[in-house]
Amino acid sequence: MWDERFGTSEYIYGTEPNDFLVSVASKIPQGKILCLAEGEGRNGTYLASLGYEVVAVDQSSVGLAKAQKLAQEKQVAIATIQTDLADFAIAPQSWDGIISIFCHLPSELRTKVYRQAVMGLKPNGVFVLEAFAQEQLQYNTGGPKNLDMLPSLATLQEELADLHWEIAREVERDLLEGRYHNGKAAVIQILGRKQS
Repeated sequence: MWDERFGTSEYIYGTEPNDFLVSVASKIPQGKILCLAEGEGRNGTYLASLGYEVVAVDQSSVGLAKAQKLAQEKQVAIATIQTDLADFAIAPQSWDGIISIFCHLPSELRTKVYRQAVMGLKPNGVFVLEAFAQEQLQYNTGGPKNLDMLPSLATLQEELADLHWEIAREVERDLLEGRYHNGKAAVIQILGRKQS
């Protein structure tokens, strides 16, 4: 499905980074960043432009090819890994930041991936997330229609236990991210820091 969706010359979520990520980027320690479900590369290339060493993971080879093209256009380098997150092991204490921007997974897989993510952060590393909330089903502005893939803030805080919450909120905001994220949306925003 994602190869088909990304299979156009247009960047379907745009080429500009996610607004929430931009607003918190200064809180991410310099170093190695893992971008989950990175797609066409807009967030990874942005972080690379700030001097981070970025590894972008996505199941779509088509999306990642566009990510590499975008990185070349922006004159930065990112590493890409084409794999399903169900098969990807996040190495413990390896990352200064892990980024999950609109990475919607079935709840069982999400729990596994996010617990690995907490373990994968180095001390003082941060986990940055923006995802659609369950209330997003009221809007037609993007995101899955399956409630199992739309977590609550409380569920995410449980799955990401052991992080110190610098930001953990549900908000309504206007999205302007290409063709598929456009208009008023209900989102969850998280910035959690690993203490030690």
